[in-house]
Amino acid sequence: MNDIDWAAMADLLELEGETHSPYVQGALGELAHLAPQRILDIGSGPGVAACELAAVFPQAEVTAVDGTPQLLARAGERAERLGVRLRTQVVEFPAGLADLAPADLVWSGQVVHHVGDQQDALNRLAGLLEPGGVLAIVEGGLPARWLPRDLGFGRPGLQFRLDAAMADRFDQMRADLPGSITVAEDWPGMLRAAGLTEARAKTFLLDHPAPLADGPRRFARRVLERQRGGLADSLDAEDLATLDRLLDPADPAGIDRRPDLFLLTAKTVHFGRKPRS
Repeated sequence: MNDIDWAAMADLLELEGETHSPYVQGALGELAHLAPQRILDIGSGPGVAACELAAVFPQAEVTAVDGTPQLLARAGERAERLGVRLRTQVVEFPAGLADLAPADLVWSGQVVHHVGDQQDALNRLAGLLEPGGVLAIVEGGLPARWLPRDLGFGRPGLQFRLDAAMADRFDQMRADLPGSITVAEDWPGMLRAAGLTEARAKTFLLDHPAPLADGPRRFARRVLERQRGGLADSLDAEDLATLDRLLDPADPAGIDRRPDLFLLTAKTVHFGRKPRS
């Protein structure tokens, strides 16, 4: 995985997981007909999705798998708090996947794009499946919208420019990964190339209308703070000033106070099944 301090991002990752939990619940509804005995959440982070899996499939042995022990400690604490059964296992992605026992259901949310050779990562994930088992990966969707086009100050269309800058940053992140390979990101096609059948994709709308509740509002602040810090060299002075005003907790037009803050986005989940023979 690329050089990111995931432990330092624990609070943000947990806020993100909680804010995005409706799409996870929708995706798990697509899998409700399964009766898995063993489930792996690969790249589980602080365990929000893993705990959802444990709640939906209480009969299964659910294991949160991550390369960062501090995040797995958070996952264990969350499971205890919610009263669900959850195992944790420290494994580096993707090199350590061969050390895992096979599973009937493998979930991996927004992890594969952090690996240079995405097809190889999918091949390894598919290799974790028992015959008839299902792999579900979360990749793609739509950029989040938090703000109206015209904020009442600054140049309209700030989020469009943030999207463009973030896309450039993502491209650079992918290019800098060890062994980075350019590939057409046809995820169902890549699942088929990994030997899976019944490959399909489904996109889930995530709609938190205004006025935004406290948790999603705090998530919005953390996201904009990271964008303000990470994109300082990509935005002009006017947009940086607009972000500074949005992040000012004393400003009535800032994200902590404005009543028109919302969250609208979409997440795409790709499913594939390992043949029985």
